[in-house]
Amino acid sequence: MKKKKIVVAVTGASGAIYAKVLLEKLQSLKDQIETIGMVFSDNARAVWEHELGNRDFEKIPFSLYDKNNFMAPFASGSAQYDTMIICPCSMGTLARIAHGISNDLTTRAADVILKERRKLILVTRDTPISLIHIENMRTVTLAGGIIVPASPSFYSRPKSFEDLASTVIDRVLDLANVDNVTYRWSED
Repeated sequence: MKKKKIVVAVTGASGAIYAKVLLEKLQSLKDQIETIGMVFSDNARAVWEHELGNRDFEKIPFSLYDKNNFMAPFASGSAQYDTMIICPCSMGTLARIAHGISNDLTTRAADVILKERRKLILVTRDTPISLIHIENMRTVTLAGGIIVPASPSFYSRPKSFEDLASTVIDRVLDLANVDNVTYRWSED
């Protein structure tokens, strides 16, 4: 099996727990992954610290790139990153991607992933959503992106916030074609 090259971007939408669980799971699945490139927005760092009460994002063992570093490998299709996950994805980031505005590394990388017809997964975390958000989701979906609302499921009977977040992140990992042990409906 070919190892994955994945970009993970974290934006300032509420839901840092989703990013935390995603990064922990990717760490545990490193045998399937060649490389992970990371980018955080300024707001993502502030939200993480506010919601999770720590700065553990500073300890992430993946290559971290500045939000304005257009020399990062995944700013070009030639680097052949096959998947990008934006988790959580703010509505502002979604809007910029939908309209081709590549004003930072996150939106440039998303633009690259879409133009190369690779997998873009956006874990949107906002409610309620307006018609503008819906239209932006439609535009990104028509361009090949996958919208994964951060809407946890309950049939696995999650016992903690991390378990609850995992119900979304496990679906994201499935979509990224990363083998992951998780609860499967009607399976023992």
